[in-house]
Amino acid sequence: MIKKLIIFIVFIISVMAGIGYYQLKEWQTTPLKLTKESVMVKIPKGSSIKNIADILIKNNVPVNNLLFTYYARYTGQVSQLKAGTYEIKQGQTAPDVLAMIANGEVAKRTILFVEGWTYKQIRQAITQHPDIEKTLSNITDQELLKKLNAPDSMTSMEGLLFPNTYVFTPGDSDFMVIQQAYQEGQNNLKKNWDNRAENLPFKTPYEALILASIVEKETGHGEDRKRIAGVFINRLKANMLLQTDPTVIYGMGDKYQNKIRKVDLQTDTPWNTYTRKGLPPTPIASSGDLALKAVLHPENHHYFYFVSRGDGTSEFAENLPQHNQNVQKFILKQGQK
Repeated sequence: MIKKLIIFIVFIISVMAGIGYYQLKEWQTTPLKLTKESVMVKIPKGSSIKNIADILIKNNVPVNNLLFTYYARYTGQVSQLKAGTYEIKQGQTAPDVLAMIANGEVAKRTILFVEGWTYKQIRQAITQHPDIEKTLSNITDQELLKKLNAPDSMTSMEGLLFPNTYVFTPGDSDFMVIQQAYQEGQNNLKKNWDNRAENLPFKTPYEALILASIVEKETGHGEDRKRIAGVFINRLKANMLLQTDPTVIYGMGDKYQNKIRKVDLQTDTPWNTYTRKGLPPTPIASSGDLALKAVLHPENHHYFYFVSRGDGTSEFAENLPQHNQNVQKFILKQGQK
């Protein structure tokens, strides 16, 4: 009788163990049933495995608190869990989610700042990005510059954010993204300034950045950058007006409607290089590395003028009569077509 009872108990234990084993297998391999295609979950620093399971469940990621906790301890992942924001997707299992958190595979997003964009365009891109937390709505540019520890010589945010693709975690603030772009811009400026050519008409790196923004807006043609930079360098050294349309456009602000009139060239603003000598007070856009390199290593020549050929390239002249001929050939004749 006792022998039969023992056999029966062993049988029951074996059945229960088998059921438990298959339940665990099913839990390991069954995709989680999410209410959306993906769910963003933020795990704070110092969260225990039980805290993490609770957070997942509260965010509609049904991991089964008991099994999730047990499995983390059984696999040794309980000591590897990392804080951060994670993106849980349809098709993932509970062990997939656990492995993601143990490996620190936080969610990533990107934002692109394009060469030649103004600060206004960059802020618009940040504002429109759904994964960036907005914290700077009520802060002035001067307050932001102070927050970034920018030098006192920099009085505007214009041109300070380096054009590039930036990676961030969903939920990062707009300031964190701007700080990243600002720091990359400062690093790039210092690197190029330290390796600049001799006899340039710049007192500070910021002045070089201002001219680089003008070159950036004047041409996207690689072979013309250094030559155009050389034209502006020659004009600065000769104490001539720079007379560059992009600065006039920038000074016009919202008044610019895709056309510059004669009266616009004659209307004085701090950025109108037809009415004021020297560099404008700030950059007019964010310049890329190639534009900055062109300004700090300009082509050495005797050109003082250039005009667009209409195909993205420029025609250069050493004196005004040559320039007037080029204007007649490439600008006025185009208008007659």
